Amino acid sequence: MLEPRKNKIVYAFFSWYINRIIKSDFEGLNYNHVVFGKDRSILLLANHFSWWDGFLMFQINRLYFRKKFHVMISEENYKTVWFLKYLGGFSVKSNSRSMIQSLEFAGNLLNDPQNLVLIFPQGKLYSGHVAEVKFEKGLMNLINSSNRNFQYVFAASFADYFQNRKPVFTCYFQKWEGAEYTSLQLIKSAYNKHYEYSRQKQISNII
Repeated sequence: MLEPRKNKIVYAFFSWYINRIIKSDFEGLNYNHVVFGKDRSILLLANHFSWWDGFLMFQINRLYFRKKFHVMISEENYKTVWFLKYLGGFSVKSNSRSMIQSLEFAGNLLNDPQNLVLIFPQGKLYSGHVAEVKFEKGLMNLINSSNRNFQYVFAASFADYFQNRKPVFTCYFQKWEGAEYTSLQLIKSAYNKHYEYSRQKQISNII
């Protein structure tokens, strides 16, 4: 696997640049607040429907959660979008021996209360109109590699234009308390309940 790298100058520049392009390309960036502990790390599970998702979560983390941002990305993106590694990106290669190493690395990140780890459980891009978010295998390996002293936050995100020329990005957050020995099916079920609630709320706002 390929790990994140540190460079304060690159990080500062792209933090500024991401803030600039989001303000330029979106009419609004909306999200609700949830109660979370600053003394525990965050496992952020989010749907993946656009190129923007990681950057938007990076921005929300910078403005709101204020944790050290990390995100699991494909090995291809790690190599081709060179600056992602300086924004907390670490690689995963599906169906490879190094995949377990990536999941264990992510689990170890959660042992530091200052960290936030963003995971897209779908594993790849899907339409923003899907009725259910699929979960690829591997999440439990990540969780079992940690000391389990982290907090789950679910993110269900949508982009709509409404009456605007530019889209409005809306993210619905939910804090979730998992059982000590939870299962992938339980996490998936809880996430999709939040996703469907958020989807219906987004539809009602459009109407």
